[in-house]
Parts: sequence; structure tokens; C-alpha cells
Amino acid sequence: MSGAEGCARRVLTDAPTDLIVDRLAAELTRTYGITRTELYQVDYRLAELLPLGDGATVSHPGHPAWRAFDHQEPVIADEVGWFPVGMRGERRGVLQVSPVPADPDARRELATIATVLGHELSAVTATTDIYGTSRRSRRLTLAAEMQWELLPGRSRIRPSFSLAGQLEPAYAVRGDSFDWSDDGHRLWLAVSNGFGEGVAAALLASLATYALRNARRAGLSLADQAALADQAIYAQHRGKQHVSVLLTELDLATGALTVVDAGSPRLLRLRAGAVSEEVLDKQFPLGMFEGTDYREQTFQLERGDRLFVVSDGVIDATTEQTRYGEAALDRFLRRTGPMEPLDAVRSLIGDLRAFVAGDLVDDAVVVCLDWLGPQP
Repeated sequence: MSGAEGCARRVLTDAPTDLIVDRLAAELTRTYGITRTELYQVDYRLAELLPLGDGATVSHPGHPAWRAFDHQEPVIADEVGWFPVGMRGERRGVLQVSPVPADPDARRELATIATVLGHELSAVTATTDIYGTSRRSRRLTLAAEMQWELLPGRSRIRPSFSLAGQLEPAYAVRGDSFDWSDDGHRLWLAVSNGFGEGVAAALLASLATYALRNARRAGLSLADQAALADQAIYAQHRGKQHVSVLLTELDLATGALTVVDAGSPRLLRLRAGAVSEEVLDKQFPLGMFEGTDYREQTFQLERGDRLFVVSDGVIDATTEQTRYGEAALDRFLRRTGPMEPLDAVRSLIGDLRAFVAGDLVDDAVVVCLDWLGPQP
């Protein structure tokens, strides 16, 4: 680590929460001669890169900022450098600097500094609204605010897997949600398709998510996690409201996938360019009846398998005359093979928006998971 990079790291960790980017900009001017520094964050729809300061919104997909974001590599264009800002696979946005130094070592240091910035932004997000507010191009509904705060993140990368998810309509989502956690040996994923409208649907999704987290953190099996959450929702609503959930647990060493289908969204597998739907043992949604017993199924994944979990809002998206449907979904999923999971999710949501010529009316959730195989 050079002295300049070390100084920038210290500035990032020592700066007041509201002045992180300002203090970084001053340090980059001092050490690298950079006269303009701007943070661009991706919005909730994954459709725009929004400046924290007075820069212009970037929405054109061919822009260097989007290339840096999409490929997660620095892009230099017209003496302007664009460096990915993220944290453990969670893509936050890009850092713009100009004029960018010609020295390759300095550019590598700037790339590292942008990554450190991503970690610092993640660390302070819960303590300030500054960075969260500047990520939205319009106001979130109250239900959407609750749903986005509930999520563990939008993407995650580890040596043995890569994972991403998206909610739509991003600024007005109600009851659909997802949750995940990993401990280096196993990955747990829950995708829910909520019941109801507005804040009531968001509250129901929150109850289901926290009940499942509580059971998971207690070390319960997947079937018992479903049973505990089922009891919690039934105790609160007495069967009048319920949640459809797909629960999965992936053994990262063997690729064994354990599944509980509680009236869940669909589970699709992309293997060697072919899409197939896993046949699940369909069981009652959580909270529908008192004391439901849930059963587990096990599937064996192969290295390089890609899984998609999609809610009914994806397949049932409609124009005035046409439903998106299973055939269109299969065709599109086959085309996502070369894409990273977040790009695949964003592309599918974009295809749905183009199909309906705007935002979706009904909630939709898409999660994409790649199992990359056991790692040392």
C-alpha cells in the first residue's frame, strides 16, 4: 500500500458521516491532483446512476459510468475515471474522478479506494439518510420503504456462489421480498410472495422474515423454520392473511439443495443452456392453518448451475391483450447464461418493463443464484 492510498483510507474511516465524499475529494486533490470527485449511486430500479452532488444523472446504458458498474472494472474515458463502488458483491455505484492520473499504480490505488468507500458507505447507511435519500429518483411509498429496509442487500458474491435479487415496482413494491444468509458452509435463501396490499402487505412480509430469521438463527432445520414462522403468522392473523414462501438451504461443499415449498414462487434451473422447472412438493402457505407440518425435499446441483426464483408477478405481467407467460420467461432466462446474477436479474426486470411499457402493476420478485462449486 502506498502512502497516498493509506492516507485516503484513513480519511475515509475518520471522516464525519456526512462528509465522507467531501473529505475524500480533498484528499484525492492533495495526493493525486484530482480536481473533481463525485459519487454516483445506482437507484432502486437499477435504471439510473444518481449523483450525490451536482452532477447529471446517468441513464444511458452505453455511458462509461454504466460500463464500470456493469463490468465491475475501472473505465477511463476522456481523462475521466469511473471506478466501481461496492462491498462484497453489493454494487453501490461508481466513483468519478478527473483528471485521472496516467500512472497505472495510481489508477490501481484509486480502484482500491473506491472499494474502501463502498465499505464505509455500507457501515454508515444505518446512521444517516444522506446516502439512502440520494439513491432515489422519486419518493418511495411507505410500504416500499419498509420492504427495502428489510432486505439483506441486493447482491452477494463468495467463492462458491453468486447471488442477486430485485423487487418490482421498485418504488411501490408491497408484499414480495427475499432474504439470505451464509456462514461459509451453507447458504440460506427465502423468497416470499406476499398477501394483501400496501402497508398491511409490508407488515406481513416483515413478520414472516423476522420469524424465519429467528428460527434460522436458533439452528432449526428448514422444515422447522417454516413451522415456526407459520405459527407466528397464524397467531397474529388467525388464517386471514398468509405468505407464500420458498425456503432453500444450499450446502456449499456438495451442492445439495434442501427446499421447503410453502405455496411458493417458482424455482427454475438453467443448466447447459436449458431451462427446467423443479417439481416441488407444494405445501400450504405460512399462516394459512394452525399447526401445519412441513416437509423437506433435496435436489443435487451441478457446478455452474443457475437457479431463478420468480414470483407470479413475473409470469402474470400483462399488457391489455397479452400475458408475459412461461414461454417468454424460458426464452429470456436462456439468454442470461453469460451474465452475472445481478445483470441477469436487472435484464429480466427490464424486459418485463419493456413488455408492459412501464412499471409493473403487480409485485414481482426475481432472485438469481449461481452455485460455482466447492472451493478450498
